[in-house]
Amino acid sequence: MTLWFWIVVACVVGFLTKLLGYLVPKKWLANPRVARVAGTLTIGLLASLTVANTVATGQLLVLDARLGALVAAAVALWLKAPFLVVVIVGAAAAAGLRLLGLP
Repeated sequence: MTLWFWIVVACVVGFLTKLLGYLVPKKWLANPRVARVAGTLTIGLLASLTVANTVATGQLLVLDARLGALVAAAVALWLKAPFLVVVIVGAAAAAGLRLLGLP
């Protein structure tokens, strides 16, 4: 089996998964528990993606300026800073750490 076969299979599976989402009855989606679980899953997936992109380069785990930027942004969020301020704080922290010699 070639790589293209598996790419097509992945596309078909992705399309069918999305199609199944449209076929879910509206009654199920109106349930508050489903809405709460969907919201929690979204937050968890976004958090795990953020952490994975922060500490991974290729197949290696690395601790560099990105981790410091994430910590600085998390502190800004904890202090209830607006989103734009959080982004600027994270970027400034990464720039500062790289200026200090952290890769």
